[in-house]
Amino acid sequence: MKRTRSPRRTKQLPYTETLIRVAENLAQSSSRIEDAWWETQLTTLIHQLLTEGDDTALLAALDHLYGVGIGGRAYDELADLAESCCESTYTKAINGQDVVMFAAPVLAWSRYLVPSGQISDDILTNLRIHLQAHVLAADTHLGLTDFLWSPDQLPTGYVDTARLFEKLTKTALHDKNLKIDASTLPETVSFLSDTRYLVGAVTVPLGQPLFRWQESDSNRDSVTKQWASQGGEAIRPMMPACAIELLLPQSYHAAILDADYASRAYSLRAALAFLQMTLNLPAAHFRAVVAPYADHQIEEYRIGFTLRNSTDVVHGVVWPLLENENEMLDTPAQIDSVLREIGIGDVMILEHRFPMEFCDDCGAPLYPNPDGEPSHAELPEMDDSAPRLLH
Repeated sequence: MKRTRSPRRTKQLPYTETLIRVAENLAQSSSRIEDAWWETQLTTLIHQLLTEGDDTALLAALDHLYGVGIGGRAYDELADLAESCCESTYTKAINGQDVVMFAAPVLAWSRYLVPSGQISDDILTNLRIHLQAHVLAADTHLGLTDFLWSPDQLPTGYVDTARLFEKLTKTALHDKNLKIDASTLPETVSFLSDTRYLVGAVTVPLGQPLFRWQESDSNRDSVTKQWASQGGEAIRPMMPACAIELLLPQSYHAAILDADYASRAYSLRAALAFLQMTLNLPAAHFRAVVAPYADHQIEEYRIGFTLRNSTDVVHGVVWPLLENENEMLDTPAQIDSVLREIGIGDVMILEHRFPMEFCDDCGAPLYPNPDGEPSHAELPEMDDSAPRLLH
């Protein structure tokens, strides 16, 4: 999950104070035995809140702990345990089985629409075969959702995530698939570059390996390569006219966070490929302007693409700050490195902060131009049927 970087000062509820106290004690623990004791107290509280179906107190505790002294470590402890409790059988096996919900991210871009939605039986069967052959350990059972999720459609909180996990657990124990009612999900916002997720759950006898890389004759790199190749061919029929890159399937929250990180550089590569294809120009003909955008603190960097002989922004990409990233990191240098790696030789880094401005008419972000002005990205002579935003 993309964790909130700035606190939302929510009202503290009766459970909030207890969650804060226990999380802070866990963060200050001085031994593994004490760690285990505090973790047990904290997971019991979290499971109780998830069972009651209200994660308001949990979110309030996280907001209070975010980035405050010992609270910074306590925030990480509480967030990690909350994620574990709603995506796995952490501390409580089911029928002698460990169960973990996982996500398999797919980075994609297209001049048309990046597909999401229902997965056909044939494609789902093929994906199941390759997951079991290349990603999952021996003796595992697998449950898959019959849906390719967009970021807009994933569960929005810990309680909703836990409910999806419970449904998937029942199907995974019997090697079945979970049917998703698409009518209950929000519409997908259209971007040229975006992420899609295959979501499932894997079960295994208590204490046995869940994933192939946990076995002695494998590792994460080889699993990633095999899945990217074989899984890519399996999912490609569902994603016509798309360039795709498959990332390593992992436990649910870890996979989503890794995809958030990977999608930033991928969006820059996709932007340049799209501009080259659309305008029929080599990379050397483009300039990139990078600038920080802030409210009370820097929230993201925006990259405006122009032609080298023009100040008009023809496209733009947002590079959000994630997790514990802040303005102390040299993010502009990281962006500059990616841009030069893909062939953009003219990169301007603006130091002054821009306000978080959006177009009043269409809601699109405004991007920096070479004159240091926020500008609307307008691609000349573009087919109006194609999406105009890069995620």
